[in-house]
Amino acid sequence: MVFKSKSAPVAVFDDPESLYRALALTNEGPENLWSHQADVLRSWNDEKLRSEADIALELPTGAGKTLVGGLIGEYRRRKFQERVAYLCPTRQLARQTAKKLTDYGIPNVLLVNEVQSWNIADRARYNSAAAIAVSVYSHVFNSNPALNNAELLLLDDAHAAEGYVANPWKMQISRKDDESAYLDVLATLANAMDPFVFERLRTNSPSGRASTVYLASPLGVSANAMQVERVLSAAVAQGKVSTSARHAWKFLEGHIEHCLIYVTGRDLLIRPLIVPTVQHAAFNNPARRVYMSATLGSGGELERSFGRRKITRIPIPKGWEKQGTGRRFFSFPELTSDLSTDEEKLNEFISETIKRAGRAIVLSPDNRTADAFVASKVPDGFDTLRADEVEENLDVFVENSSAVLVLTNRYDGIDLPDKDCRLVILNGLPANGDLQEQFLHKSLGAVEVLQERIRARIMQGSGRATRNSRDYAAVLVLGSDLTSYLTNLDVQGAMHPEVHAELEFGLENSIDTTSDEMTVRLETFERHDTEWAAVDSDIVTARELHVRKAAPGTDELQRAARREVVAYEAIWAGDWQQSLISIRQVVDRLSAGRGPKRYAALWNYLAFNVASRLASAGDESLHASAEGYYRAARAASRGTNWLSHLAAPAEATASPTTPNLDQLDEAAMRGVLGATDLAKPQNFESQVAVARAGLAATEYKAYEDGLVLLGELAGAAESYTYNDEEEAATPDAVWIFGDAQWVVWEAKSMSKLTGSVGAGNVRQAGGHLNHVETERGTAAPSDSVAFLDTPKPGVLQSARNVADAHVYLVRPNQVLELFDRLVRAWQNVRARDLTSMNIEEVAAIFRAEEVLPTQWLPRLRTQPLRLRD
Repeated sequence: MVFKSKSAPVAVFDDPESLYRALALTNEGPENLWSHQADVLRSWNDEKLRSEADIALELPTGAGKTLVGGLIGEYRRRKFQERVAYLCPTRQLARQTAKKLTDYGIPNVLLVNEVQSWNIADRARYNSAAAIAVSVYSHVFNSNPALNNAELLLLDDAHAAEGYVANPWKMQISRKDDESAYLDVLATLANAMDPFVFERLRTNSPSGRASTVYLASPLGVSANAMQVERVLSAAVAQGKVSTSARHAWKFLEGHIEHCLIYVTGRDLLIRPLIVPTVQHAAFNNPARRVYMSATLGSGGELERSFGRRKITRIPIPKGWEKQGTGRRFFSFPELTSDLSTDEEKLNEFISETIKRAGRAIVLSPDNRTADAFVASKVPDGFDTLRADEVEENLDVFVENSSAVLVLTNRYDGIDLPDKDCRLVILNGLPANGDLQEQFLHKSLGAVEVLQERIRARIMQGSGRATRNSRDYAAVLVLGSDLTSYLTNLDVQGAMHPEVHAELEFGLENSIDTTSDEMTVRLETFERHDTEWAAVDSDIVTARELHVRKAAPGTDELQRAARREVVAYEAIWAGDWQQSLISIRQVVDRLSAGRGPKRYAALWNYLAFNVASRLASAGDESLHASAEGYYRAARAASRGTNWLSHLAAPAEATASPTTPNLDQLDEAAMRGVLGATDLAKPQNFESQVAVARAGLAATEYKAYEDGLVLLGELAGAAESYTYNDEEEAATPDAVWIFGDAQWVVWEAKSMSKLTGSVGAGNVRQAGGHLNHVETERGTAAPSDSVAFLDTPKPGVLQSARNVADAHVYLVRPNQVLELFDRLVRAWQNVRARDLTSMNIEEVAAIFRAEEVLPTQWLPRLRTQPLRLRD
């Protein structure tokens, strides 16, 4: 026959399960769906969820996520003739997905690489809903999206998509690429930055070249928005910026006053805090979006990343809430007794471990960290491969018996099952994405809002070489930041129970051990014989006992996410009145319970800018509101200096003047004025004498009681101990200075004047703030501290490696000195009659003795236990 006859109608099924029963008759996939796959498909197809535009489902690696997503797409394609696009982060993953879908009998076309290279017939098959398009995020999130007519989007590895989604709205200008463009834009920000910071950046001084990320004042940017836009437009026209920056300008032009601008001595980044995807038709117009991930998490990370107000989550299938994929043996070389103090020996240990493995994948947060690893730890004779060399094909790595694959800020998209790779090296804390992420993490200290992102990267990165239930790989953890992070009990508790148990086991077998012992354990794991099986059961037992717990602040972040998205939609639209209403709701949610105070500080600061803008436009009643938001931002930012770096000329008249008395000092002086019982003659002298004797001795109970009275003398509104001899997790003393500061103590008064502080004591001290937060049901104020009080002269390097940033070493003599100073201040106050004095008068006396909290806290914080890289 010359012509084709009309194709037979495609069979339509009532649900995805029925569809797969038909496909399985002739495909090359599994004979039947696994029960958990069927459970997820039934949940998705439930009548209650059918009308939801945004649905997320979680399936661990190896649980058949691709088949579930493919069946959802194929079911909708067949039944409703919908155009379906299945998006992956990388071309490599897209190719893997297309092959799997073909094996499952699901018609698909692979649309990757440059659009000009696409097969026209394949594109027509997608456009006519004859096949699912398998592509990458960048073909939707683009200034000129090639896939702009989908009716259903399947978004794979959604937990790792923030960078891909935000790219069209991110304009980065590098000083290295074109210094004139960088300086031209910087010059327009003079009114928006602290003059001293601006000058350092402009003159390229050594301090200006540091990695500190500064936020330009939104008020200053808004006041000079037209000039900023003219300079950026000229830089684009003259070809001074990168291709990605040129494309981003198409989205940002006319919206500079709605963006935040982050500045370092090397780069500028212009982007909205939350990308307004509601304005992007290729993503917003599809009637349905399905987000798929092995680690969805909570806390609103998904909503912020995709700019969606609400994403309904389908719970992880029963049976997979504890069980993971494969086995990982976490090892912490920097916690061993010999490697923790000998960097050269550590490098040699890592090198020998790589030699024994033959192939290793190294995941680093940035180029500097990656390059340092290559220079010091890759064995001689080994090939070092980078991401661009394996983007199309991994064979160059997996067929090489002596190779190290070094990836930067990439924790997904590389699958190395079975013998492809048995060694993963996590080299540094994965919290160094774009300048906005660096600002949130390092400058603002709002690590809570990045927790899900960081945990997902760690879980995904550690699982690059464990891709099925029988797979296994060793995971070496390097870098003090990452080591300290993973020893945090809240972090472990928020991990998947399988990973939680593996981390516990790994830490137990790393602390108080030697590198030789660690090598033997790694070799035993590598053999994976009966000797390993004998201890593997311990991990399984621990896994079953663990229940995943949300990290502190998770609930508040999740409740705030919707209002954050609404607020930024209003900002992008220039609806400042609505944005202020929504920001108020964000602040309220972030400030409740154990909410993330430092992230709340940023939103308070944004509210200050919006309120100041509206006040300048005529609503003068908002001047007071603006000042209130600014004070709230400053109070929540205690311990950071990002706000002080915003001493921009544009804010000089809008921000309130600094009060004479710091909020913490004021809280302490109120506590002193309220301690009238302590001031009574019959109480004061006797209590002081007993407390000092306790602090001068070593008996632990008397010492703890002495610390409690010391807190009262310092002005703590509450000062107490737990008096629980059997509960080691409780602090030995807690000082509560209202909402301004908490101080918790771990006192080792009975320790000898010899030896060194170990990792166990440091981890115990680091967990005390979390204990008090849980007990009180609220988050600790920013910059709250834990003091480890001990006479031991030394500190083991392994102890420093597990220390949290808020833990400080204090000596008993320092405690006694503070006690004596406070007693002198109290004696002066009592001589003048405490009941007749006001805050300023009491503060003057305490200031003279140098015992205001802002005076004695710095003296006790001279020895941080955590030493940064």
